Amino acid sequence: MAALQIDDLPAAIRHAKRTLRAQLPNYQAVFEDIAQAVSEEARRIAALRDAGEAVIPEIDFADIAAQRVSAEAIAQVKARGACVIRGVFAPEVAARWDDEIAGYVTRNDLDARLAHRAEDRYFGQLQSSKPQIYGVYWSRPQVLARESAELTAARVFLNRLWRHESEGRVHFDPEVVPVYADRLRRRPPGSASLGLSAHCDGGSVERWIDDNFRRVYRHVFAGDWRRYDPFDAAFRPDVNEIPSPAVCSMFRTFQGWTALTPQGPGDGTLQLVPIANAMAYILLRALQDDVAEDDLCGAMPGRALSIRPEWHAPLFEALTSIPQMQAGDTVFWHSDVIHAVEDEHRGAGYSNVMYIASAPGCAKNDAYLQRQLPSFLEGRSPPDFPADHFEVDFAGRGGERDLTPLGRSQIGLPREP
Repeated sequence: MAALQIDDLPAAIRHAKRTLRAQLPNYQAVFEDIAQAVSEEARRIAALRDAGEAVIPEIDFADIAAQRVSAEAIAQVKARGACVIRGVFAPEVAARWDDEIAGYVTRNDLDARLAHRAEDRYFGQLQSSKPQIYGVYWSRPQVLARESAELTAARVFLNRLWRHESEGRVHFDPEVVPVYADRLRRRPPGSASLGLSAHCDGGSVERWIDDNFRRVYRHVFAGDWRRYDPFDAAFRPDVNEIPSPAVCSMFRTFQGWTALTPQGPGDGTLQLVPIANAMAYILLRALQDDVAEDDLCGAMPGRALSIRPEWHAPLFEALTSIPQMQAGDTVFWHSDVIHAVEDEHRGAGYSNVMYIASAPGCAKNDAYLQRQLPSFLEGRSPPDFPADHFEVDFAGRGGERDLTPLGRSQIGLPREP
């Protein structure tokens, strides 16, 4: 799929705004309707949170495995755009993986190499700096977790929350779970100002400029925003991104991570705005007359889409830290959900995770698998990430020998050697 090339961004933004406003002459009134509804939802979530109620749905993996997740729980996940899945892995398994990763990065002297890492600049415009994310993709625990039957079942469940057939087309196969190799976070206690400000991944200025992104949000841009279904996959596998290190070029149904250590609020953990359709607010906010004609509320190409108090204030009321996680628990959030990372880790132990998303089988993802496969075989950084290639000569790197038949198919190899 062709990457999106924009030679004159200010002109492209001005043109996009003219086009979208012409299609929606009452863009101000529609935005006011969205703003009222989203503000009410944010206040409701904040009130529940402040009263000690859980606002991010929690599901036991055992219920997924037994196919007994209730319709009510599914509806809650789709409304909030996120969920915690408890007990995907036994705590002792996750702890063993955490120890193995610690040995892997220490034995191969990763810290010395990090001083020479490439700068991806993906979070460059966010107010807070990057958390301690390691450019490690192919440790044996990461390979084993991605191919595991447990995490595969969890991600098939998540994929199936989407409408994978609509508009007369089949958009993806929810039963297929390709590997999207991502990094690690190893955050020591006492670290401060290492968080991430509120943002969305999976497209910044492209959401307004790319034709297929506009089709994803066709109901919003047509003013019929209540018909917008964040879980309708129509046109999502067809969008075009501006190429940049750390901009995901796969279609992910959910972003996610797996806890390797216990961690909770105050431990430098993930925060979410659990409103699945908040993107409708973000999209039309940028069309309002108080935003400069060549500006999309600060959106920058090749960067995370920053969510800022000066433009998106009502959404911040719902910003909530995820609940206490145990080793082996996972958290997943819709690819349009606003998220952040707490600046300070005030806890007593490491706050460690493996970033493992949920992605389905589709042509866009198959194309990325073909590009990613040589990275796995040679220990190089995957195509979407800075070209550090730390692991090429790492002892103990996960490899083809560690793959099950399922793992082989998920990475893009034949099921049998």
